[in-house]
Amino acid sequence: MIEDLHKLRPRIMKIFEHLHTHPEVSFEEYKTTDYIFRLLEEEGYQPKRFKNCTGLYVDVGSGAPYIGLRADLDALWQEVDGVFKANHSCGHDGHMTMAIGTLLLLKELPHDWEGTIRVIFQPAEEKGLGALAVLKEGVIDDLDYLFGVHLRPVQELGDGSYCAALYHGASVTIEGEIVGEDAHAARPHLGQNAIEVGAAIIEDLRSTYTNPMVPTSVKMTKFQAGGTAANIIPGHAAFTLDVRAQQNDVMKELKDNIQRVMDSEQLLYHIKINTKVISDIVAAEVSEEAKQLMEQAIIASVGQERLREPVHTPGGEDFHHYAVQRPKLKTTMLGLGCGLEPGLHHPHMKFNHARLITGVEILTNVVLLALKQAQKEREVYVTRGGN
Repeated sequence: MIEDLHKLRPRIMKIFEHLHTHPEVSFEEYKTTDYIFRLLEEEGYQPKRFKNCTGLYVDVGSGAPYIGLRADLDALWQEVDGVFKANHSCGHDGHMTMAIGTLLLLKELPHDWEGTIRVIFQPAEEKGLGALAVLKEGVIDDLDYLFGVHLRPVQELGDGSYCAALYHGASVTIEGEIVGEDAHAARPHLGQNAIEVGAAIIEDLRSTYTNPMVPTSVKMTKFQAGGTAANIIPGHAAFTLDVRAQQNDVMKELKDNIQRVMDSEQLLYHIKINTKVISDIVAAEVSEEAKQLMEQAIIASVGQERLREPVHTPGGEDFHHYAVQRPKLKTTMLGLGCGLEPGLHHPHMKFNHARLITGVEILTNVVLLALKQAQKEREVYVTRGGN
């Protein structure tokens, strides 16, 4: 495998350079989808586009068991040196490269395994909606295992170190609207002050409690009210809440608490508060079996000394929707330590590109290990009388 990977390295790095310099935002990854589709066709694969969104998937092999590998397509829209643009500052260009590299490497290896490896190129991870869109395509339903990968910043993993699971937290974005009546500043009793309502929401959210052993965060990240006239009390305002919890059950408690706060402010101030969930990303539900296979793949690729403990991070990742929506699916994500700094989503994020080649080796190893493991599990199931 090492020799084959060494030969593929120039090609893999050329693919990365193309993806890095052609970023596209969520659900608009049309050219990225076309590029990967054509590339895989040229390699003799038969990729299939998703019917209702951007993105695609490709199968290697045939029949059961089915092992999945997922990469995300989209870039962020952010300000870079004073100009707003699409920018790959979250590593998705690297994730796509590793998934494509795995497909290229599998072509070079003896096909001495039974089953199907399905590589999925998912749109719109940054919006938290891409995994849900792919679930509707039906390509997850047959899978026994599903693996993902994410570059990790130096604060979590050192360059050249790897972990077998990423425990992301749950994150929810809520947009709200306070609807009341404007009033003259000299007659405040004739209207409702939306700014005071916003302040009350912030204060009351601080008084909502959940299990203190589980990290949580509720922040108002946007508030807009009022115009240019200083003598008008604004009755209308718009706001955004960023809500985070390390566990899904605690996130449910937070959502209930937020709704109680909104209900109480409506009664107290005689106004209407409309809220809408913009994105809802679940916390990680990691399979122990999948994690053990990823550990084996890391050790086989780089040795025990490069393996690190799983990372617990407050950031969100929509990959975990797959396990929550399909409870029988075994999932985990490879954490790739690659000297990434100063941090994810920084407009000038950089990392050691050489680690992408190691990532290809680890991911290839894990999907092949999972095929053998899933085959054993199916044989045991049949032996015990399963249908």
